[in-house]
Formats: sequence, C-alpha cells, structure tokens
Amino acid sequence: MDIDWGWIGEHTDTLSANAVTHLRLALLPVLFGLLISLPLGLACRRWGRLYAPVLTVSNILYAIPSIALFMVFIQYTGLEPATVMIPLTLYSLSVLVPNVVDGLGSVSEPVRQAATAMGFGTLRRLVRVELPIAVPIVIAGVRVAAVSSISLVAIGQLIGQGGLGYDIIRGYQLQFPTQIVAASVLIVALALITDALLVLVQRLLTPWARGRAA
Repeated sequence: MDIDWGWIGEHTDTLSANAVTHLRLALLPVLFGLLISLPLGLACRRWGRLYAPVLTVSNILYAIPSIALFMVFIQYTGLEPATVMIPLTLYSLSVLVPNVVDGLGSVSEPVRQAATAMGFGTLRRLVRVELPIAVPIVIAGVRVAAVSSISLVAIGQLIGQGGLGYDIIRGYQLQFPTQIVAASVLIVALALITDALLVLVQRLLTPWARGRAA
C-alpha cells in the first residue's frame, strides 16, 4: 500500500483540526463521567446495597452498541456533539464507578481511624486522606475510559460528529488509503499521549509513591 506523503503534508492543518475535535469529543465525556462517578462511588461506599444496581445499570448501558445509543439520542439532541458525548459519558461510568469504589475501599480502616483521631472531620478526611490514597486506582480507570473513548469517537462520524472518523470514512468512500492510515495513526497517537499524560498526572498527585518506588 502506497502512502501519499505529499497529501499528508498538504492536509496537516485539516488533520490537526480534526484531531483537536476528536480529543474534545473523547475527553469531555471522561471528565463528565468522573464528575458523576465520584459522588456516585462515594454513595455506593456509604450505602453498600446501592452498588449492585448502579453497577448493573452501567454495565447494561455499556453493552448497548454505540451507534444504537447515538440513534436514540439523536432524536433529542439532533446532529450535535452532545449526541456523541452523552453515550460516551454513560459508557465511562461502567469503568469509573467501580474504580472509585475500589479506590476508596483501598483505604484501610486504621488509616481512617488515625485521621479521625487527629481531628479530621468526614469531609476533610475524604479530601485530605481517602481520595489521595484512592488516586492510583481512580486514575487507572480514567486511563481505560479515555483510551476507549478516543477509539469510539470515530464511530460518531456516522452522524457527522466524529473528528478523525471523518477522514477514515472519507478515505473509504474515495478508496484513498493514505487518508485512512493518517487518521488511524493519529487516533493511536492521541490514545498513547493521553495515557502518558494521565500517568504523569498520577505521579504528580501521589509524590509519596515516587519516593517509595525510589
């Protein structure tokens, strides 16, 4: 398969713009999913019986094909970015909620008791002790959700909201492999860069882990 490097050079601006759109469509749902999962995970830790039904619902939503969810939401949101981002937000919950619950569960009871003995109230203990300890497990879930979301966004081009998915579909329509390969490589690169940045964020948020590893 021959790659037309000249075409890639001439369309760098377009590919870059589509990559930025792709990232926005992919990562905003992960952020929204995290904002939903944190209080939901806290509620599941506080009221254990809530966890099973929440997990069941999130897994059922994740099992629905993305194009089917796009078709459902298109009736209410139209051909807008929200039609892609809402389903991706729902998909992220199946990964993020369990990781938030597991992360909070990794905080040992002696640590909680020690924080309470030092005069930490419930909220202060959560923010200063429990969430920092939970960070590695939560970030691990964010990494999975982000990479998955970056790959799924391309399908959104079927309703005109796909970022680099446009180049993949356009390449198939024109039988032009260069456009397909360029977009596919960029999607993989975006996933790798995003994952690496999230690892860096984890290290910045858990400086004690670096010292222990050293």
